[in-house]
Amino acid sequence: MYKNLVRAALWAGAALMFTLIPARAAEPLKVAFVYVSPVGQAGWTYQHDLGRREMEQALGAAVKATVVEAVPEGADSERVMRDLAAQGHRLVFATSFGYLEPALRVAAEFPQVRFEHAGGYKTAPNLGTYNARYYEARYLAGMLAGHASTTGVAGYVAGFPVPEVVQGINAFTLGMRAVNPKAQVKVVWLNAWFDPARERDAALSLVAQGADVLTNHSGSPAVPQVAEEKGVKLLAYQSDMRTFAPKAQLAAVTHHWGGFYTRVAQDVIAGRWTNTPVWGGMKDGLVKLSALSDTLPAAARQAVTRREADIMAGRFQPFGGRLVDNAGQQRQASGTLSDAQIARMDWLVEGVVGTLPGR
Repeated sequence: MYKNLVRAALWAGAALMFTLIPARAAEPLKVAFVYVSPVGQAGWTYQHDLGRREMEQALGAAVKATVVEAVPEGADSERVMRDLAAQGHRLVFATSFGYLEPALRVAAEFPQVRFEHAGGYKTAPNLGTYNARYYEARYLAGMLAGHASTTGVAGYVAGFPVPEVVQGINAFTLGMRAVNPKAQVKVVWLNAWFDPARERDAALSLVAQGADVLTNHSGSPAVPQVAEEKGVKLLAYQSDMRTFAPKAQLAAVTHHWGGFYTRVAQDVIAGRWTNTPVWGGMKDGLVKLSALSDTLPAAARQAVTRREADIMAGRFQPFGGRLVDNAGQQRQASGTLSDAQIARMDWLVEGVVGTLPGR
C-alpha cells in the first residue's frame, strides 16, 4: 500500500510538472522571396512585396519571411536560392522569369524545400509555377487607349520577348483596335526588366514617333514619369502609378499576390502543398483594371465595364475570333486560342509596329 501511495504521488507530481511547462509553439514557416529589382515604391517587385506583407499580416507568427532584393537572373540567383534553402527556408518564391532554371537546379538539391516560380513553364516534384492572365486586363487597357488617343498611336515599352510580354502587347493592341480599327501600337524592346534610364529613353522615343498614349512591361516608374512630363496619356502596368503620373494615368493593370502567397504558405504548413501550376485571371483576383480616372468619358468607362464583366464570366476571350499577325498571316480563322497556344505565343498581331528581337 505504501508503495502504491508513493507511486501515485510521483505520478501526480510528474503530471503537475508537465502542466507547468508551457507547450512549445510550432516553429514558424521560414519563407523567402527573391526579387529581381529593388522593392521601390511601385512596379513588379513592389507588387510581389505587397503580397508578402499581406501574407505576413494574415498568418502572423506562423510565418517568418526573408527578402532578397536586386538579384540578377542566372548564377547569382542560383547562389542566393541555395543559401536560403541551406538556412532552413522551407518555401522559396522565385519572382522573375529568368530564375526558372536556377530554381530547378536548387530544388533538385533540396527536395524538402518547396519552390514557387513566377511565370515558369517547367515544374519539379517540389517546384510549382504561378502566373496571372495579365492579358485580360491588358485588353481592357487597350480599349481605353483606343478611346483616349487622338493620333491613333500608342507606345509600348517592353522588357524581354517572352510569351507573357507578347500576350500583353497583343491583347492591348486588339483592345485598342476594337475601338479604333486603324490604331497602331509601336514597341521598343529593352532586353531588360529594370533599367530606369533606358525605360525613359524608350518612352521619349515613342512620344517622338507620335504616340499620345504610353504603356509598358518594365519595372520602374520611368514610363509613367515621361507620360506626365510630355502631356500624353498612360495605361499603367503592375502598380497604380498615380503618384508618378497623377494627370496622365487613365487606369492601371495591377497585380495582386497577397491571397495567393497566403494560401501557398498555409498549404506548406498543413502538408497539402502540390506542384500544380496556377494561371489565374481577373475572376481569381490576381490581376485587375484599377484606378480608373474620373476624366474618362462615361461611354468609355461603360464599354470597358461591360467587357470586363464578359471576360470574368467567360463570355469573351481576348484572343477569340479571327486573328491575323502583323506580317499578314492568318493565325486563327475563328474560335479562341487554347491555353497552350497562348502560353507559347511568339508572334505579334496586326496593328503592332515592330518585330520580336532575333526574328
